Amino acid sequence: MAVSSSGIVAGLTAAALATVGYLAHQASQTVPAGLGRPQPGASPAVGPSKAPQVRTDPTALPSGSGTGARVVYSLRADRVWLVAADEAVSRTFKVYPSQVDPAPGSYTVTSRSNTITGSDGVPVEHVVRFTSVDGVVIGFSAAVSGSTAAPGGQVRTGGIRESRVDGDAMWTFATIGRKVVVVG
Repeated sequence: MAVSSSGIVAGLTAAALATVGYLAHQASQTVPAGLGRPQPGASPAVGPSKAPQVRTDPTALPSGSGTGARVVYSLRADRVWLVAADEAVSRTFKVYPSQVDPAPGSYTVTSRSNTITGSDGVPVEHVVRFTSVDGVVIGFSAAVSGSTAAPGGQVRTGGIRESRVDGDAMWTFATIGRKVVVVG
């Protein structure tokens, strides 16, 4: 009786499957206890997300911005947070940076002026100063005209501009001695 090539292939496939099955059974018998098996009361492992990590809320208070009542100013986000002693953010808003940035770090409000003319010639109100860089005084202010454009002109300025409404909130919150934390 002649054996066909399809019969040979079928026989070899069956033998291979039987061998793989036998080896898998042997391997499962030598696995250390608990390895690869769910433990009673254990929650399933969660793998890392394949989605790109995107900061979902750009208004979220930056980590590493200190503790307690403080003003937090992010150089990268051009944003300010007014943070109460209980760590609750009472307000956050966009600002328009000055031509001179303060270095990241912790400062305190050193002086305030209700209404003055800024170093760029623009009348400003609710000026809250907290440091200086190479002789340029750095602080928050609101243009009396309501403009939120960054300070301009040929003069190097340290005025971080905010809207008049946000300037009112800053003025009320950032009294002399209040901590100001600048983050990158």
